Amino acid sequence: MPNGCGLLLAALPLLLKGAGLLGPEAYLLALGGYLAGFIAGGLLFGFPVLGKRPWEAELSFDDNGDARQVIDTALRGIRSLVMHNHDQCLSNILQQRVLGLCDRLEGLLIQWEGSKGTLSLEEEFHARHLASAYLPQALKTYLSIPKDFASERLLENGRTAHDTLVLALDDLSAKVGQLADDLAGQDAQAFLAHSRFLDEKFGTRKQALR
Repeated sequence: MPNGCGLLLAALPLLLKGAGLLGPEAYLLALGGYLAGFIAGGLLFGFPVLGKRPWEAELSFDDNGDARQVIDTALRGIRSLVMHNHDQCLSNILQQRVLGLCDRLEGLLIQWEGSKGTLSLEEEFHARHLASAYLPQALKTYLSIPKDFASERLLENGRTAHDTLVLALDDLSAKVGQLADDLAGQDAQAFLAHSRFLDEKFGTRKQALR
């Protein structure tokens, strides 16, 4: 609204100049009119706020509380941003990679809930921050780059920002796979230990299973 008020007042001197009623001074009057209109509009309707870019708020997550709840909340926010894809800044490849990573993280959550194993403090830290910090920050910094620059200009690493993000997402996905494998390995060991207990207790082992 302030910008519209400024443009309206700026147009008046230019119209008068076009009608031959003002000379070159019309341009200065137009500038003054814009400033006066902008200030008046701001006082009446509120000045525009130079706030965060659209994705900043969507990719900002509270990291306090239960790790699994933090991850779940972050995944919902990230998926929403990717699906809306503001200004089509994310290519189809990036959308697929991010959503695939979210799926793997969700799978890790489900596995974690049903697992007899536990993640170490370091692993839990990585799982929590991968969803609430590492991935969101990677997206934030990427989305701050103009789309054409991100997809065409080579960086110091010899790759575009687009290709660099693809590789980063692959690395994060591999880390999630490691965490999932760790839980699966603990469950397998628990299963094997219980199987040995049953065999020692009841002698039910079959030769065919050796």
